[in-house]
Amino acid sequence: PAALSPARSMAHGRAAPGPGGAWPGQRPLLLALLLLAGLGQVRPHPQCLDFKPPFGPPQPLDFCVQYSDFGCCDAEQDRALMQRYYSISGRLAQPVYAACASHLQDLLCQECSPYAAHLYDAEDPSTPLRTVAGLCQEYCEQMWQKCRSMFRYLSMDKELLALENNMAKFCRYLSLDDVDYCFPRLLVNQNLNQNLGLVTANSEGCLQLCLVEVANGLRNPVAMVHANDGTHRFFIAEQVGLVWTYLPDRSRLEKPFLNISKAVLTSPWEGDERGFLGIVFHPKFKFNGKVYVYYSIEVHFEERIRISEFRISPDDMNTLDHSSERIILEVEEPASNHNGGELLFGDDGYLYIFTGDGGMAGDPFGTFGNAQNKSTLLGKVLRINVDNNDRGPLYRIPPDNPFVSDPKARPEVYAYGVRNMWRCSFDRGEPYTKEGKGRLFCGDVGQNKFEEVDIIEKGKNYGWRAREGFSCYDKKLCSNSSLDDVLPIYAYPHKMGKSVIGGYVYRGCESPNLNGLYIFGDFMNGRLMSLKEKRSTGEWQYTEICMGTGQTCVFPGLINNYYQYIISFAEDEAGELYFMSTGVPSATAPNGVVYKIVDTSRRAPPGKCRVEPLSVKVKSKLIKFVPKEKLIVKTPTQRPRLRTTTKTPGRGRPTLETPRATTPDWVEQILNLLRNQNRVQVTSRTPTTKPPKSRKGGKSGERRGQRRKNKPPSTLSPPQLLNGAVRLMNRQARGRDRGRVEIYISGEWGTVCDDLWNSKAAAVVCRQLGFPHVVRATKRAEFGEGRSHRILLDDVECTGQEKNLLECTHADIGKNNCSHKEDAGVICSHEEVIN
Repeated sequence: PAALSPARSMAHGRAAPGPGGAWPGQRPLLLALLLLAGLGQVRPHPQCLDFKPPFGPPQPLDFCVQYSDFGCCDAEQDRALMQRYYSISGRLAQPVYAACASHLQDLLCQECSPYAAHLYDAEDPSTPLRTVAGLCQEYCEQMWQKCRSMFRYLSMDKELLALENNMAKFCRYLSLDDVDYCFPRLLVNQNLNQNLGLVTANSEGCLQLCLVEVANGLRNPVAMVHANDGTHRFFIAEQVGLVWTYLPDRSRLEKPFLNISKAVLTSPWEGDERGFLGIVFHPKFKFNGKVYVYYSIEVHFEERIRISEFRISPDDMNTLDHSSERIILEVEEPASNHNGGELLFGDDGYLYIFTGDGGMAGDPFGTFGNAQNKSTLLGKVLRINVDNNDRGPLYRIPPDNPFVSDPKARPEVYAYGVRNMWRCSFDRGEPYTKEGKGRLFCGDVGQNKFEEVDIIEKGKNYGWRAREGFSCYDKKLCSNSSLDDVLPIYAYPHKMGKSVIGGYVYRGCESPNLNGLYIFGDFMNGRLMSLKEKRSTGEWQYTEICMGTGQTCVFPGLINNYYQYIISFAEDEAGELYFMSTGVPSATAPNGVVYKIVDTSRRAPPGKCRVEPLSVKVKSKLIKFVPKEKLIVKTPTQRPRLRTTTKTPGRGRPTLETPRATTPDWVEQILNLLRNQNRVQVTSRTPTTKPPKSRKGGKSGERRGQRRKNKPPSTLSPPQLLNGAVRLMNRQARGRDRGRVEIYISGEWGTVCDDLWNSKAAAVVCRQLGFPHVVRATKRAEFGEGRSHRILLDDVECTGQEKNLLECTHADIGKNNCSHKEDAGVICSHEEVIN
């Protein structure tokens, strides 16, 4: 065979047979021997030719063995490439085969490379797919010397074959613009490969994940559950008291699964914690058709929480029989906040109910508060048995409940000392070993300083109101050693967030790298977070989650942004993870969206996660799902981040890590300079009308921006501005959806000045900035005069359908008959405003 370069000598994992001779001897597997190095400027973003992330094949490959650990081929694709190899090699003369067989295998196997999309220009839809992977110059020249005739059988590209006798043009044709990805140099590029197959993280260690939009237009979606009946339907509950049925293709049934909106107590106030709060299907729903709900109700001017049982309608498997409601339990609520709201069935078959402490601040009820008083049901985790309740009592007490023998305690109590647990979940356990199965995770909303995550165990005291997080809240109670309270596995201060939303331990199939990661969030600032248990110490290590930047989320159907106010998390029947959020936290605002969490660094092998849902007989009209969210490719902004320790600091106050000093990269410095100088108003957030209260926390809220693009500082090149790009400048900085219009033309920012400016032209600007609606076109420099810029456009006349203002009729660039006193402006909106 031809001599191999040092890089090339690592390309094969073991000997493979050939029709005219043997392969070179055994060579080490490259991907198993990559050295770790510091992050450089190269940002790996592997992608396969099917526009999906790479994966680990279920069995080792026989032909492209170097990609047996991680790549883009399964056994079927590997066999197809081997057959193609035999077909081509059989047509080669013996000397050519002897010199070129290994090169032929290399070239064919690049379809299995985790960087196949780069090697074949598959990422750029404007370019044709290459028939041969992109080659490095020196490798191409070496191969051309003896193997150029091989390409007659390898490629059908006539342009390439026409260059066969000109080495310089031939290799230029096969080169890549991005030389970091050419073959075989990418095999030994440490910056590319050091984290290959791992979850992409930015320079601060923030995990970059992506999202799939699943449902939209919902009014504060508080819960999403499944029936565990093989249909893979999911049911989304709105705070107002409606539950909707969704089929696996994301279409929604027009008729609601449940509608108790007339009974549910809630209001349009932002942050109102009352309403429809929880729903769960009985583990034997497939056989008994029972569903349990948790909601707020008013009875004779008294507010209560109610847990009720419903049965499925005998006429429609997608509707509950509303006349079948049986009230299982009611608890009086002394205040309108801290209503709890979670319902879960454990592996033991019992129903777990999570109540709040009754509301107000500091649990002021009684001597020690409701949460520490085991004779009340408030501030507790309850456990009851609702099986076989068609006759006799509506529920029974499990015989192993911890306080059944305590005359001073309610026998329903399973755990106590909780403030207001909002969203709990049982761990399904590691898919194969089942390690962790049955652990009960809860997010408990704090009072003034800390939010916490707990693992709930039978009979344990979780400290409230004596303790908030790791810190003492009631010093007298806190010093009482008889409390024997359990400390959280993690707590964070209000500099990081003000209202924890409990999540799930990921145990799905599609994103194997996330297995074992507890993912949760914060309502007030929209922060996504994760915890990972360090088995050797039992400590839970914190990592923040960001939205993917660069190429991380450039996959079909993925987005990298979400509405700020995270309300709840969910699992589907297959164990994939979702969360719900909204741009306006009001029970009547239709701004809620459901997102599925996706890791693009590694996927499960094709076919492994395929599910075959049981058929669903549909009697209602189907409403097809129409996604509304888009991938954001703008350079992200930086926000301050804090870390906390999960270690117990002497059962006292939590210890905060000093935030690491970070220096913004040069792109970020330029953007910050532009923001400070020109007060650019980002127009990608949904406005709220007033600051919301903390979700489930009863604390005063604060405005955090209307829609969050949770992304880390960028290390990409500055965005290339195109002619016709616009931005909104607002002298008074009243909002990010309004301002003076400035336009970019031929390397210069300038203003639009027009006494004929109208709503059609303003609509073009709003759509360009990501807003679907325009509220008003403003004139006479209502948002300030752009004196520091030239007037670039005048006499703009639009039909309203153009992509940008340059497509509209307008005067010559730079020519105008007006002054800056007539600078044009717009007011945009995410919602249609009817005057």
